[in-house]
Amino acid sequence: MRVGIIGVTGYTGSELVRIIHAHGLVELNYITSHSFTGKKLAEVHPQYGGLLDLICRPFSVAEAVETANLVFCALPHGEAMEVVPLLCDAGVRVVDLSADFRLLDSDLYKEWYNKEHTFPDYLGWGVYGLPELYREEIRDASLVANPGCYPTSILLALAPLARKKLVRWDTLVIDAKSGASGAGRNPSQLLHFPECTENFRAYRVAMHQHTPEIEQELSRLAGEEIIPFTFVPHLVPMVRGILSTIYLHLTLDLHEDELWDIYNDFYGNEKFVRLLPPPLLVETKYVYGSNYCAISLKKDRRTGRVIILSAIDNLAKGAAGQAVQNMNLMLGFAEERGLTMLPLRP
Repeated sequence: MRVGIIGVTGYTGSELVRIIHAHGLVELNYITSHSFTGKKLAEVHPQYGGLLDLICRPFSVAEAVETANLVFCALPHGEAMEVVPLLCDAGVRVVDLSADFRLLDSDLYKEWYNKEHTFPDYLGWGVYGLPELYREEIRDASLVANPGCYPTSILLALAPLARKKLVRWDTLVIDAKSGASGAGRNPSQLLHFPECTENFRAYRVAMHQHTPEIEQELSRLAGEEIIPFTFVPHLVPMVRGILSTIYLHLTLDLHEDELWDIYNDFYGNEKFVRLLPPPLLVETKYVYGSNYCAISLKKDRRTGRVIILSAIDNLAKGAAGQAVQNMNLMLGFAEERGLTMLPLRP
C-alpha cells in the first residue's frame, strides 16, 4: 500500500515518517510542504538523512490520487478543510490530524477556532478516530478525524465511567499538562527557551479549543447531554507527553476495587491501553515515544472523590501513532502493525 503525508515538515509530520518507515507494509512515496517545496526531507528533518530519499512537493490532488491509497493530512487547523474534501471527492482515503472535521457543529467550530468552516457538509461525514471506541466504523471510513491529544488522554480515562453513566458531570474537573511539542514547530514567545524552561504555566484556562471536542464525545459515550465541566491545560518544560489528572464524584457509591473491575472489563482486550493498579501511578515516561495510554485511578476515601490519571505521548498516541493505528484499521492490517515500539525510559 502507498501512503502520502500532506504537511510533512511539522512535528506530527516528522513523527508519521518515523512510524511509517518502520511499518513494513506501506510505502511512503508522496510528501508535501508549502514552505519547503523542492527540499529533501533530510534538509528539513536531518535525522532521516541517508535513510529516506524523498522530496517535498507542492500539494496536488492529481498527484495524491496517482501516488497514494491513503493520505495523512498534517496541516494546521483551518488549512486542512481546504484540502481534505478535495482528496475525499477524488477517492483518496484520508486520516486528518487537524481539528477541522472532529466537531459535528459548524457553529461550535466557528466559536472555538475563530473561523468559518468552508465545508460544513463534511462535518459528521467522517468517523472520529479513537479506535478503542469506534473501531468498526473506522475500518470502512473514507475520512477519519484523528482526535486531539488532550481529548485522547481524557476520553480514554473517562470512557468506562461515562458509558455506564457513573459520572456526576457537575463535579468533573480536568487538570492536564502537556510538553511544548504539543504547540507545534512554529516559534513563539510562549515556547521561547528562556520563557518556557524552569517554568510551569496554565494557559487558555476555561477556553481551550479542545473543550467542545471532549464534551461532544463524552455526550456520545454517556448517551446524554452532559453538564459543562472545568478544563485547565498547562504547559510544562518538557518536550513530549501529556498527563491528565481528572477529579469527579460518582452517581453510585462504588468501592475502588469495583472501579478497577469496570476498567478491566472495558479495556481488557485493548492493545494500547495499559491499566496500572496500585501502588503504581502513571508517569509520562511510562509512555514516552510509544502509542500507549497508561491509566491509574484512586478513590479518596475521605471525600468520596475519584481521581483518574492518564498519560500519553502527545506526538504518538496523541497524534501520529493513533493516525497509523487508524490507517491499519482502514487498510486491513493488524491494528498494532508498526506501533509495537516500547516506551523510552529514561
